[in-house]
Amino acid sequence: MFRSSPKLEDTMFTLKFSMKQMERMAKKCEKEEKAHKAKLRKAIEQKNVDVAKVYAENAIRKKNEGLNYLRMAARVDAVHSRINSAMMMKDVAKQMGGVVKGLDRVMQSMDLEKISAVMEKFESQFEDLDVHEKVWPFVVYMY
Repeated sequence: MFRSSPKLEDTMFTLKFSMKQMERMAKKCEKEEKAHKAKLRKAIEQKNVDVAKVYAENAIRKKNEGLNYLRMAARVDAVHSRINSAMMMKDVAKQMGGVVKGLDRVMQSMDLEKISAVMEKFESQFEDLDVHEKVWPFVVYMY
């Protein structure tokens, strides 16, 4: 479907991998935050204020760290989606260019059968473009 260079495909894979890794790190931070909150409750129950402050600071730090990972993952996903969309549009534009060249040649010969065949091809590719535009938002969120 996509005819892109191997380097671009590697970059796309790396972006997707990085996004997944950041999401895992965010979940890890969330677990650590919960652990620090539990230790905080225990320290408060034991009336150990200084230790409770340390656990509270750690919990807050882990929460912020997790949120930062999620923000970065969202940004990486946005970049991934934009590159993927650009690759798709580039392919469609190239296909449309081929059809237009074919239409120019057929129009010069004025053969009605050839004109009809090229127009049908153009319409089918245009319909494919419409399908890509309608399906694309759903595809982005599947990955």
